[in-house]
Amino acid sequence: MAYWLLKSEPQEYSYTNLEQAGCGIWDGVKNPLALKYLRTMQLGDKVLIYHTGKERQVVGIAEIMSLPYPDPKLNDPRRMVVDIRAVRSLSRPVTLTQIKQDYHFTSFDLVRLPRLSVVPVSAEYWQRILQLAGE
Repeated sequence: MAYWLLKSEPQEYSYTNLEQAGCGIWDGVKNPLALKYLRTMQLGDKVLIYHTGKERQVVGIAEIMSLPYPDPKLNDPRRMVVDIRAVRSLSRPVTLTQIKQDYHFTSFDLVRLPRLSVVPVSAEYWQRILQLAGE
């Protein structure tokens, strides 16, 4: 099992929207590196959902429910999507500021590559984020 962080613009699709729906299609990934990561996702991988924009915080946990497949809304086999399901909201959100101020995250791609929408998360980073969330 791998860990990931997926970014979402909360005004377009928030973690609350995912919770209300129960599951959904994660689409809209265009960046070549982000697509490369998305193509490696497996059933059962765990995901941190990060709200971009003004919020800039990790807000919830989700799970990958499908292998990657071509976006059914597009006629481009390179653009992939995955199905995800909401697991739970974090006890308290973990802000980007908290992550940047924590020495554990100096090599974290969320900090190093801020425009990347699909970010691999090491087991160490996963555990540290959950600690910061009070879990």
